[in-house]
Amino acid sequence: MAPRNDTLEQRHAVAHDLRWARDVRDSVRSAGVLLALLMLMDWGSGRLTPWRSALWLALGLLLFIVLYPARVSAGKGWLASRGLLREHRVHTDLLVSVRCLGGVSQRLVLRDSVGGRAEIDPDVLLRNPRLWLLVEAGARKATADGMLLCGATALRRLSRRIDGETARAVFSASGLE
Repeated sequence: MAPRNDTLEQRHAVAHDLRWARDVRDSVRSAGVLLALLMLMDWGSGRLTPWRSALWLALGLLLFIVLYPARVSAGKGWLASRGLLREHRVHTDLLVSVRCLGGVSQRLVLRDSVGGRAEIDPDVLLRNPRLWLLVEAGARKATADGMLLCGATALRRLSRRIDGETARAVFSASGLE
C-alpha cells in the first residue's frame, strides 16, 4: 500500500501556475491589438512606411516582453520562476528572507541560504492553492530550522489573505455569500 501512496505523491509533487497559458495569450493579444491599431492608424493617414512598420513591430514586441508572465512552479522544497530568458530557483526549505515589495504591481521576493532568489507575483499563489501549500510547507520548515530570518510577518500576512480569499470563494460557490 505504501508504494501506491508514494507513486500518487510523486505524481502530484510538482504544481504549476494554472493560469499561465491564459496570461501568455492575453500578453499576445494586447501586443497584437496595439500593433494592429498603430499600423491601421498609419495606413489610414497614408504615412505607413517600412521603417514605421518596423518601429511599430518593435513597440508591439516590447509590450509583449513587458507583459510576458513568469511561469511559476513548485515542488517539495523548491520554487521556480521562469521568464523569457532564464529560470530563477529557490529552495523554500532553506529560505532566509521573504519580502513583499509594493508599487504598481506587488512582488514577493524569496531568498535562500545558497544564494537562490526568485521574484513572483503573490496573486499566482492566491490563484493556485497547490503552489501555495508547497511554498508554505517549505517556509514552515525553514522557520522551524531557524533559517528564516526576515519575512515571517510577510508570509503570515499572505497566508491570511489567501485563507480569506479561499473562504470567500467557498462561500460564493456554495451560495452562502
